[in-house]
This record gives sequence, structure tokens and C-alpha cells, in this order.
Amino acid sequence: MFRNQDQEEGKTRVLEIYGTIASESWFDDDITPKMFRNELFADTGPVTIWLNSPGGDCVAASQIYSMLIDYPGRITVKIDGVAASAASVIAMAGTEVLMAPTALMMIHNPATVAAGDHNDMKAAIKMLDEVKQSIINAYSIRTGLSDEELSRMMEAETWMSSRKAISLGFADGILEDSKRAVMDMAAFSYAQKTTDEALMKKLVAKYSKPKTNTGREISALLEEIKSKEVSA
Repeated sequence: MFRNQDQEEGKTRVLEIYGTIASESWFDDDITPKMFRNELFADTGPVTIWLNSPGGDCVAASQIYSMLIDYPGRITVKIDGVAASAASVIAMAGTEVLMAPTALMMIHNPATVAAGDHNDMKAAIKMLDEVKQSIINAYSIRTGLSDEELSRMMEAETWMSSRKAISLGFADGILEDSKRAVMDMAAFSYAQKTTDEALMKKLVAKYSKPKTNTGREISALLEEIKSKEVSA
């Protein structure tokens, strides 16, 4: 399923890529480069892409990746299910890549079907080697990992949880529960008013090693207020 919708708050557009990446549409949930281009460039400004796909055609994924790289606005990719195979390549084009705590990412060697004599088989192998290198290029730009390490990960068909993907540079952070953040800040406000030192310490400890931008911002706020209390 592929859908372009407007967010209720703010001006960020929301695109959903839920389905197989294909050069041509055969099924209802296929996402093609032509469909994606029409939606992506239908307007301007920042875009949030919700991604849940098992992958698909490598060339089609490369086209979508290139469109995202070329798009002038900020791209936030949010993986809520799985970004596997060719879909993981698309994710690499995000200005920021966030994963749900339960989401997965998978990378592996490209595959094809070939027929013919030994020369045809050699040509197919050579083609797959080049396709693999093109995929490694996208992974390397985002992660900074060496071609050799990425090649080994693809050979092993590597599945990554959100934490592993973040530690290796494939993603930037974990999706946070905005409702939980509001509750935490309400608790912090209460601690300030009641000078509840135990609650204050708990909140400071929680955000002392933030993994996302939101955590960093809240941590900085807590430290600033703490310093004011000490000076007072």
C-alpha cells in the first residue's frame, strides 16, 4: 500500500510505503518508482515516510533512493515494521532514520534467475557482483562501515533490531511515545514545584544518556534547571 497524506499538525507531508518494491505494478501493494515520484514531487517541504516492506526489485529501489536523495526537503524515514532487502536501501536515503522498538532491518546479497550456458552464468554472476557493490555504496555512505564488513554482513543475511541498526549506523534513533514524553515532563514539573529530589534524580538519570534528539533536548533542559537550582 502506498499513500500520500497530510499531517494534521504542521506542514510535513506523510508518505506510506507498505508493500513490495517493483518496477511495474502487478498487485495492489506494489510500489513503483513512477508512483512514488508522482507523490513525492507533488508538493514541497519536509516529508515523513513510514516504511514497512520486504523489499523487491533492486533497480526500482535504486530509483526511489535517488529520488529521495534529489528531493530538496528534509526526509524522515520511520520504520514501523521491517525494512528488508531492497527496502533497506530506500531507508538509507533518509535525512533521519528512526525505527520502532519492535522494528527490524535486514540486508543480504542480491539474487536473480538466469538460464543459458556457462557464459550466461558467468555474466549473471558478474552482474550480481556489480549490483551488490551498488547496494554497498548506499550502506557505506550512511554507516561509514567498510565495503568488506558490509559485504560480510550481506553474505550472512544480517537481521538487525532497532538497537543493533542504530549501533551500526543504519538508523539514527528509536521512535518515541510522545504521550510518554508529555507525562515525563508533567512529572518533572511536579518535582520542581514540590522539590521532590528523588523524582528529580530519577528523571535526570533517565535522560542522562539520550539516544535520540528528543532525549538530548529534554536532558539539556533538565541540566539547565538543575544548575539554576544549585546557584539559587
